[in-house]
Amino acid sequence: MARTPGAAGPGPIRVLVADDEPMIRAGVRALLATDPDIEVVAEAADGHEAVELVRAHRPHVAVLDVRMPKANGIEAAAEIRRKMPATGVVMLTTFGEDDYILRALGCGAAGFLIKSGEPEELLAGVRAVADGAAYLSPKVAARVVAHLASTGAGDLAGRRDAARERVAGLTPREREVLSYLGAGLSNGQIARRLHLVEGTVKAHVSSVLARLGVDNRAAAAVVAHEAGVLPPPPPEQR
Repeated sequence: MARTPGAAGPGPIRVLVADDEPMIRAGVRALLATDPDIEVVAEAADGHEAVELVRAHRPHVAVLDVRMPKANGIEAAAEIRRKMPATGVVMLTTFGEDDYILRALGCGAAGFLIKSGEPEELLAGVRAVADGAAYLSPKVAARVVAHLASTGAGDLAGRRDAARERVAGLTPREREVLSYLGAGLSNGQIARRLHLVEGTVKAHVSSVLARLGVDNRAAAAVVAHEAGVLPPPPPEQR
């Protein structure tokens, strides 16, 4: 049975990898191949080709480099989310591309990873996005918050105060759910942590997004990081 896009299920996670550098594509493919539950079904060398191959292969996740010829990763992500919304988008960025991350947030990308990050982050990000969650690596989250503060979007202390004020409007349960969104957990993982049914968590997530005034889980994760809302450690780490 095939995996249902956007939700955990049987079958491999089908992934498209797009980067204009063949060596980077080969490295990403090799890393993903270490996970028996992930299958790379196509590779693209530019944003236009990525959109066409997503249309042809309907992968669960598209891993897109930010800077590519013909159409960059932001443009490709927007097109994929508009025409093939069942495919989740993970953006690969480098330091110094913070403005691109913010634009990607606006176009609905669900995962953000730094190329120089730990290899495990790529696997975790692909898995999270395939399960319908958002994945914001800690380094990306920190840079987004710092970038917002340095580009006229408000000083860091001011943004933290604003984020805390927005979070203050949440119920205690919604605040718990937000903390797990900030940690990149899927609805199923949050349900297990909070001992709730997944449908209840989904309703809480929708309410959190509406109350915070954000469009997607990744944007909610930024608010969580700005407000300093962190989940408790798993029981075995307490």
